[in-house]
Amino acid sequence: MAAAADGTAKGHDRASLGTAGQPMRELFIYYRSRVECEAEVAAQVRGFQAHLMLEHPTLVARLLRRPEAKDGLLTWMETYAFATMNPDRAIDAPLQQQIEASAACLRGLIEGERHTEVFIPCAC
Repeated sequence: MAAAADGTAKGHDRASLGTAGQPMRELFIYYRSRVECEAEVAAQVRGFQAHLMLEHPTLVARLLRRPEAKDGLLTWMETYAFATMNPDRAIDAPLQQQIEASAACLRGLIEGERHTEVFIPCAC
């Protein structure tokens, strides 16, 4: 997904996001911020991720950052998955929308768009 100018995401993933008969879905959301916004971005994301995990007890939300800045920008990665492999607890459309709504607090702190990628477990 790519974010609109207001910081909300717009989907690359056009398929149905329901969980019935669907494999587990995990989200990987990446974006950039100015180096000077590092502490505020981290605090905001950790705050809304903690709230999401309280509301969805088996949700695992992580915040990662590339170790180096490039052109004065840091690259961030949020990940979302459920701890148990229960097909009824995939990241569905309503939860994905809740994640994006929670990220609205990042408006003005990030450069460009939030990009969301959806992955499913490999049965290889």
